[in-house]
Amino acid sequence: MNKEKEDSSSGVALEESKPELKRPSLFKVVLINDDYTPMEFVVEVLEVFFRMNREQATHVMLTVHTQGKGVCGIYTQDIAETKAAQVNQYARENEHPLLCEIEAVEG
Repeated sequence: MNKEKEDSSSGVALEESKPELKRPSLFKVVLINDDYTPMEFVVEVLEVFFRMNREQATHVMLTVHTQGKGVCGIYTQDIAETKAAQVNQYARENEHPLLCEIEAVEG
């Protein structure tokens, strides 16, 4: 395909410009610590919704427990929002107050 078009009024060839593509913004999916959700339930959530193995899930769960919150993964906004909503719904269905939020990735 020819990238040049001729401007019929001036006889000058014009090059078509390509639209600039921008990378989508990324968001962290974060679990927030609480005093009531069992640690084993948090590990289960990480294994089921974030496809972590037991070791990875336990590490993130301990981070949530000791630091107040922990990152489950980094995704585009739509996927991050969906995962957070799924985790929150699953926690409510199982009568746990576990909270999952998203935070914009800096830079």
